[in-house]
Amino acid sequence: MTDESGSTSTLDTSTLDTRLRLPLAHLPSTVLPGATITLTVLTDEIRGAIDAAIAGTRGRIALTGGAERELAVIARVPNVADLPGGEIAAIVQAERRARIVSDPESADGIGAPPRGEAADGSRPDDPAGVRFALVEPIVDPPVSPRVEAATRELRATLELIAPLRGSRRLPQLLRSVTAPGDLADAVALWAEFGDEDRLRVLQAVDVGDRVDALRSWARSHLNELQVAETIRNDVSEGMDRQQREFLLRQQLAAIRKELGEGDDDVTDDYRARLATLDAPAGVLASVAKEIDRFERMSAQSPEHSWVRTWLDRIFETPWGRRSDDTLDLAAAQGILDADHHGLDDVKDRIVEFLAARKLRHDRGLDVSDDARRGDGSVVTLIGPPGVGKTSLGESIARAMGREFVRVALGGVRDEAEIRGHRRTYVGSQPGRIVKAIQEAGTMNPVVLLDEIDKLTAGGWSGDPTAALLEVLDPAQNHTFRDHYLEVDLDLSDVVFIATANVADTIPGPLLDRMDLIRLDGYTEDEKVHIARTYLLPRQIERAGLTDGELVVGDDVIAAIVRGWTREAGVRSLERELARLVRKVTAEVATGTTTPVTIDRDELDDRLGRPKVDDEIPERTAAAGVATGLAVTGAGGDVLFVETTAFPTGPDAEPGLTLTGQLGDVMKESAQIALNYVRSHADALGLDESALRRRFHVHVPAGAVPKDGPSAGITMTTALVSLLTDRPVRSEVGMTGEITLQGQVLPIGGVKQKVLAAHRMGLTEVVLPKRNGPDLDDVPDDVRDAMTFHLAADYADVMAVAFA
Repeated sequence: MTDESGSTSTLDTSTLDTRLRLPLAHLPSTVLPGATITLTVLTDEIRGAIDAAIAGTRGRIALTGGAERELAVIARVPNVADLPGGEIAAIVQAERRARIVSDPESADGIGAPPRGEAADGSRPDDPAGVRFALVEPIVDPPVSPRVEAATRELRATLELIAPLRGSRRLPQLLRSVTAPGDLADAVALWAEFGDEDRLRVLQAVDVGDRVDALRSWARSHLNELQVAETIRNDVSEGMDRQQREFLLRQQLAAIRKELGEGDDDVTDDYRARLATLDAPAGVLASVAKEIDRFERMSAQSPEHSWVRTWLDRIFETPWGRRSDDTLDLAAAQGILDADHHGLDDVKDRIVEFLAARKLRHDRGLDVSDDARRGDGSVVTLIGPPGVGKTSLGESIARAMGREFVRVALGGVRDEAEIRGHRRTYVGSQPGRIVKAIQEAGTMNPVVLLDEIDKLTAGGWSGDPTAALLEVLDPAQNHTFRDHYLEVDLDLSDVVFIATANVADTIPGPLLDRMDLIRLDGYTEDEKVHIARTYLLPRQIERAGLTDGELVVGDDVIAAIVRGWTREAGVRSLERELARLVRKVTAEVATGTTTPVTIDRDELDDRLGRPKVDDEIPERTAAAGVATGLAVTGAGGDVLFVETTAFPTGPDAEPGLTLTGQLGDVMKESAQIALNYVRSHADALGLDESALRRRFHVHVPAGAVPKDGPSAGITMTTALVSLLTDRPVRSEVGMTGEITLQGQVLPIGGVKQKVLAAHRMGLTEVVLPKRNGPDLDDVPDDVRDAMTFHLAADYADVMAVAFA
């Protein structure tokens, strides 16, 4: 059986009785009114019913289908024909629903047999084997307003469905079928409902129910079609765009090939590298945009090389690559101790840093993000040259298991050196911070900012110290933006270590972000240990000597420290040891028998005469000279204050002359010292007439700038010595600020000044009384070898200064 949605003929009931007695045939599936089907007659029942319809009921037949037994469809059989295979086929046109009034073979015996029929409903003239049933055609009632409204909505929905389905039959059907019930049946046939759905439509005898059922289906079907259309359009659009881009790229490649601009391989390489780039989303978007620009750009464009260089710089940055921190605190401490002698404060600070990370790691806390950014200020090593600040940075990196990069900042005066140049300039490049990250190959190296105190602040090219504020601020540097890269760079996991000789030249806002650790220099014993353990073996290895070919005792090293070097660090000491090793190397190369042992008496021949001597007794032998202590960029130092006086006259009026490149603060200290002496002449036992002369105060080493208030008591002592004609004790050094009332105020740099006094052979030091606790920082061997006098006022100073 085949189903064709073509006929919409109806039964004319005006010429028939209300009830019809028609041959009855049961089909496997439900048939709806309006359907035209072709029956291949295979069973005797169907063949007999068709023959009876043609012979006696003007071609009318009643059809039931599927599970339905109470409702039938009145159909017409217009034609029966023989098929080529010998079978018989009948065209059947379903016309109208009908209710079965009497079916003699039904289980419940629907209805009573009409008059003149047997009890089983048969008649004497019925063909043998044919079932007849009494059926009552169902006529749709007049259309109500509600049904009209529902039908209009159904038609509107179907008109939207037609173009989405691409159907030409549905618009024709909407034009030709006007009755609501017939429209519902016709749509169900057009939509090719399944048997269950057709059965529900057949059973919807009420026109309103039938239209509502088709309207619900139409709305649902329209939604499905619209979603499918949207998906199809999206897929088609995406495919069209990809195909269009592919074709354009192929054409572009051909054009570039003809022009000799073969950048296709480069662009493909960039895209492949972008696909594997482990960078933040913002960086990936910027790179993709630049690659697209690069692909569309002609090689003759000035920006072509700029964009290519920028892409190379981006891909050189180690996005996503990090070193794993060494969380073994004992191993880290061992590395620091093996590389450097002393410097316990610095080592403790690094171990504390690692301990905090280890504790967070062991407890499963987040080491990144806010916890990582809260590690604190930047460690800044302040100390004189040669104490190991730079090499300590390398040791810190080794102890942490990170890469190490050194960034030299001495003499940098351009902000672009830190933040990079903008790409609008020819020859622009990233700043030193980005270059350091690229050089390290990881996003969490140890970066040493060397000589940060020698940055030139301000100027027409910007302030590099201001640019460092963001770099060194743990609360900001997770979004550091280099002017060249123009993408956010996370520096929060970088360990920055700064070095400086003095803190005075570092701007306040930058200094506020730093955790200052002072390296004040080494004692003689520490220098001997460092030379024996580190410096001398390194020089012997560099010279090509082997162990045992050169023997240098500790007494010889100590003699070199005292006679040839007098510094806070060990840089000059290493140079002298290198000279000594080179001379021995020359001797060994010319056949001298090894091992070569160096004695103290040989140092003059090998190193020349001593470069420093004990000059303090000679300098302070005359009255008017006092020994003071100071701190310079090279560490602690000893300075002499010389005074003289001459009578007033036409060319010299009473007053004070100052020389020696003194700063404003030091000049004021000299004036305060003179005024104190004048106002306390009686207490000091001075002749007032002697005070009416003109005084000249000079601090030798005139080429070296000097400033600060700590020379106040030294200047006062030199003036008192001059006026009383009493020399100052040569073994005494002093430091402290003096007031007009004679009070001695505290100063800074006590440890460095005491170490300098010890190096110069001084045995006694006068300090302000309030600096007494600072002596705890002085090494024990130095403290034991010297005598310290704590002065509250100048009377305490005088008691020590003069014999």
